[in-house]
Amino acid sequence: MVIDDRLRSDLDAPRKQRHTAKWIIDRLLDEHDGAGVVSYWMVREYVATRRRETRVEVGREPANAFIPQEHLPGREAEVDFGDVAIRLRGELVTCALFSLRLSYSGKAVHRVSASAGQEAFFEGHVHAFNVLGGVPTGKIRYDNLKAAVASVIGFSRQRVEADRWTAVRSHYGIEAF
Repeated sequence: MVIDDRLRSDLDAPRKQRHTAKWIIDRLLDEHDGAGVVSYWMVREYVATRRRETRVEVGREPANAFIPQEHLPGREAEVDFGDVAIRLRGELVTCALFSLRLSYSGKAVHRVSASAGQEAFFEGHVHAFNVLGGVPTGKIRYDNLKAAVASVIGFSRQRVEADRWTAVRSHYGIEAF
């Protein structure tokens, strides 16, 4: 409580006038007879932690918060389809790489094709589903969906899917995201 009060008073104090761990331990020993009860290292660790927490509590600093992602087994996957440069017979060649990765396990299936056409995109899906033994039951997130898009509506994120992609997606029960 005493240390917290000092740290709160430091919020408005000039930088050079703020309490250090050494200053706090000296004042505790002098004012509250803390000899043998607290050590410098205990106070130092407490001050290091509470200094930031105090700034967060009064709104002077944002809290470090994160939301852990939870993925159920076999539910979600992510697909990326794009260019990859490979060396073929000593020559650098650009090919298309299809990659499907399951969100829960991180297991991934990759397939390299000579072109980035719709056929390669669809073959990548069929190959991945065969290797994995099924289709994810939830959503599949797509990073690059050019092979499945017929047109983009204005400047929005809305897309008109190609008829062939709609047929493949419907056949496998894919919920694209």
